[in-house]
Amino acid sequence: MTNKDIREHLLGLQDLGYKEFHCKLIPNVDASRVIGVRTPMLRRYAKELIKSGNYQEFISELPHEYFDEMNLHGMIICNISDYEEAVCEIDKFLPYVDNWATCDLLSFKKAFKGNLGRLEHDVCRWINSGDTYTMRFGMGVLLEFYLDEAFNPRHLEWVATVESDEYYVRMMQAWYFATAIAKQYEASIPYIKQHRLHEWTHRKAIQKARESFRVSDEVKAYLKSLK
Repeated sequence: MTNKDIREHLLGLQDLGYKEFHCKLIPNVDASRVIGVRTPMLRRYAKELIKSGNYQEFISELPHEYFDEMNLHGMIICNISDYEEAVCEIDKFLPYVDNWATCDLLSFKKAFKGNLGRLEHDVCRWINSGDTYTMRFGMGVLLEFYLDEAFNPRHLEWVATVESDEYYVRMMQAWYFATAIAKQYEASIPYIKQHRLHEWTHRKAIQKARESFRVSDEVKAYLKSLK
């Protein structure tokens, strides 16, 4: 299947109402680059392409013209189970990611779950890349895979010391610490008590933690006093 065939199929799935709605969520993406394919339909199509194997030409061509094509690409490579192949495709893909929605759909459970030891090196590399969405992706991997049994306090330091004025980097820092407060309270609360984060990130982390159903009322009250 050619890239032209794939694009024509996506255009056939266009939902203009959904496009109008979704464009409001990704204001930094030009509306002319959004086809407007609903996520469940895009995932269904990704599964069809994976099953048929007719996607190699498509994922070898970057960047894609359309936002929806970038998301389709991300969904396809998320299915890779071999760790080295997955990291190779991630490193090709991330430099072209230009919005939070494409970044945040990336979840490599098949490749990452049994490789958390070796994954740490790549996470550290992504977090320190200096690229907005590569940094966001790296912190997102820590949030997804390393706040339970694989937690290590050094990960808190990695996220806390990220230097960036980018909104989408700081927001992920805040989400990470809000989740860490819920899951690893004793290790993470000193970063809030000592105001180790940028002031905006500090306040946003407290806000998100206080909005979480996983945080007790007692902790929420204490967090309010740390603003």
